[in-house]
Amino acid sequence: MPQETSPDSQPWLNPDAKPFIKLQGVTKKFGNFAAVDNVDLEVYKGELFCLLGASGCGKTTLLRILAGFETPSSGKITIDGVDMTDVLPYERPVNMMFQSYALFPHMTVEQNVAYGLKRDGLGKSEIEGRVQEILALVELTDLPQRKPHQLSGGQRQRVALARALVKKPKALLLDEPLAALDKRLREQTQFELMNIQDQLGITFMVVTHDQEEAMTLSTRIAVMDKGRFIQVGTPTSIYEFPETRFIANFIGTANMFEGRVIKSNAGFLLIKSEADNTELSVDYGAAMSEGRRVWVAVRPEKIQISKLPFDESGPNQLKGVVHDIGYLGSASTYRVKIAGGKIIQVSFPNQRRPTDDQFAVDWDDEVYLKWYSSSAVLLTK
Repeated sequence: MPQETSPDSQPWLNPDAKPFIKLQGVTKKFGNFAAVDNVDLEVYKGELFCLLGASGCGKTTLLRILAGFETPSSGKITIDGVDMTDVLPYERPVNMMFQSYALFPHMTVEQNVAYGLKRDGLGKSEIEGRVQEILALVELTDLPQRKPHQLSGGQRQRVALARALVKKPKALLLDEPLAALDKRLREQTQFELMNIQDQLGITFMVVTHDQEEAMTLSTRIAVMDKGRFIQVGTPTSIYEFPETRFIANFIGTANMFEGRVIKSNAGFLLIKSEADNTELSVDYGAAMSEGRRVWVAVRPEKIQISKLPFDESGPNQLKGVVHDIGYLGSASTYRVKIAGGKIIQVSFPNQRRPTDDQFAVDWDDEVYLKWYSSSAVLLTK
């Protein structure tokens, strides 16, 4: 999703913008176990916000707290300026789409979508109008009389989405909404979900354990671990500027070098990698004391690979032997073993069909690796 830079499109950059959903010191304990541990969060109106983390990190518990299905042990929840901490689920201006979809098997598509409106006592003509409107939005106008067992997984997912949206909630909470779909359909549905959210302007909060899904869908991501937020930011900022080794390894893949600072100049640091005695250079905007232990993270796609030595010498250059190759169609992954036995992963786009020329890299080839100082990230924790 393209990341804009203006405060209007990124209200979290505007100090005068008011959050639409606000969590203050929210904790949820089950016995002595804190599933959600003292979290603060501000989500702005119209965001498609993702809670990302591994199973058991607390993300679904937090979503259920927002929906009112779980009561926080402590803390405060505000939605659209109103304290919702003790408000019952059916009185909150939110709706929740469950991972299982929870469709009524004996009802048609139309009846499933209309169910909540009928419970609210709306008139027949208004129900029909709103149901037809939302079915058109999710492209199900040709299937109103089918029952769930007659639908594909993607169609059932859209029925569940339509049922959640037809009541026009101020915010929609989605728990692993695409988990039941196969990879190809999941990728297609991600963009459909983004388009629907953009058309309606409703705030979406999505729980997922899929890093690529979160990166594609969201305006911002909160990465959770052990009930806490480790980093909150746009997909670009989290991927390109991880704040910890956990984030660097959890979001995508990172080659990690441990070492000590041996030189600190304005604009960059020089680090000696302890594992292989390699010098690494990192662009860094602050001075750091020599001898400090740090880690340097380099993404696989930032590394150049060649069978021939690079023209210039300097830091951020390694030599090794190709240990494994993975052909992924759009790119190839090379696992290169360097001196000392460390494996470096390199991703290279397949812009041309494979050839047998002198630049083609194969198993057991000796290769040279290089990256720019601006491509690496310095981590201190």
